[in-house]
Formats: sequence, structure tokens, C-alpha cells
Amino acid sequence: MPQLPAPDYPADVRARLETDAREVIARYPDSRSALLPLLHLVQAEEGYVTRTGIRLCAELLGLTTAEVTAVATFYTMYRRKPGGDYQVGVCTNTLCAVLGGDAIFDALKRHLDVGNGETTDDGKVTLEHIECNAACDFAPVVMVNWEFFDNQTPESAIRLVDELRAGRGAEPTRGAPLCTYRETARILAGFPDRRPGAVEASGGAGPASLAGLRLAKGDNGTARVGPPRGAPPHDERPPEHLSSHDAPQQTSASDPDHPSGPVTEEGEG
Repeated sequence: MPQLPAPDYPADVRARLETDAREVIARYPDSRSALLPLLHLVQAEEGYVTRTGIRLCAELLGLTTAEVTAVATFYTMYRRKPGGDYQVGVCTNTLCAVLGGDAIFDALKRHLDVGNGETTDDGKVTLEHIECNAACDFAPVVMVNWEFFDNQTPESAIRLVDELRAGRGAEPTRGAPLCTYRETARILAGFPDRRPGAVEASGGAGPASLAGLRLAKGDNGTARVGPPRGAPPHDERPPEHLSSHDAPQQTSASDPDHPSGPVTEEGEG
């Protein structure tokens, strides 16, 4: 059956959200560019993007609800149903998986008695697998409300969610202190994090992420690039046998008898 039009927010909530929304919209030369932060704003109100939130975004930006829904359902950072105070994402992409991400995810599912995208009965934790947390050098990685918890194990991840459910909080490996999912959504909408010291604590890449940059700048320090695990030292390696991909190939520069012809646009003779 077709759904009825979404209900509006209560008058006081609508007025407050409109005030915040117009502040966001004013930052952009084209109002529809404000859609992503506005979706975070309405998510901060109820913990997920409701039909009422979609209606508000559409009305303020001059869009249809279908256009707003298309964006809200495209990005995984927007919830489509109620969730917990803490979104616990376990990376199960290649590097994290082989280093223990799959084991962490399985252990948390058993421990919390939830599946992927499900929330614990107390409403504290929503568990999800994430394809990549963009922190491969600290694998396996768990994120809580988009804050990093690096180099995790099944045991440490279980302790982490137990602390969250007990209300004792947890300290991210790097970055700002944790706040609730709704508070995080408001920050992502573009409003300042006014917690004392939170902005100063926000960090970028960790030391492992910067190792390559230091090497590129000539700062060798004590870092050493060694052979793969289990491989013999460099001076004991067997002679190298190039694959067909690595072996030298004849090119127009190395094979004068077969020079390359003039470069033409596609479709031209």
C-alpha cells in the first residue's frame, strides 16, 4: 500500500531544525549542495534518517522526497532504521580480514548476540562490518562512531563493547574522545564540537601511516624495510626470475625496426 505523507516534526523541533538548517544552507552557493550535511542534521535528531527528516530536507532545498531518499539510501553513513548509541564497525576487507578482522566480527556477533546491522537489546551498540576503514597500517581496525581503535583482537574488541554498554566509555587509539552517535551526526553536519579538548585531540595519521613519507624525505632513522615474513635475508635470496610482467619488453624506443606511429584520436585513421 502507498505510504501516507510523512508527518511533520513538532512545531518547536521544526523551528529549531530550520534555524540550524538555514545556517548550513547559507554556506553553499547552491542550496542543494547542503543535502549531505542536512541529512546528518536530521539524523542527529532521531538517530537515523526518518521519513520526516527526508521531508524537511526536501522542503528546505526545493527537492522531491524521491531525490533526497536516493541520496540517503546511497551512502552507508546514513541509517535507515533506529540504532544504538555506538556504531561499532569492524573492517572485514582484505588486510584486516587476514590479520583477524573476520575473527573479531564473528566474536562480537556471538558475544553481543546480534547480526550485521543489528542492535543490542539495551540500545547501546549497533554492530556492522565495514569494507575498509582506511587504516590498513593499523589492521585489524574497529571504528566506534567513526573514531579509530587500532590493532584490535577478539578479546580487546569484546572488552571495548562491554565498556560501552556499561556506560564507562572508551578511549580511541587516536582522534577525539567518543561521543554518542547522535552527537557525532551533529558534528558531521558541520557544527562545532564544544567539548573541552575535543578539537585539540582530533588527530590525523598515526606514526605507521607516516613511515613512507619519512622515508621519501630521506629520513631513514631506525626504520628498515626487510624481506617478507619467512623469506631469507636479502643476501641469501635465490636469483631473481622475472615474470612476463616484469621482464623487459621491446618498445618503439628499444626496437627501431618497429617505431610507434603517430598518436591519433579514437576513430581517426
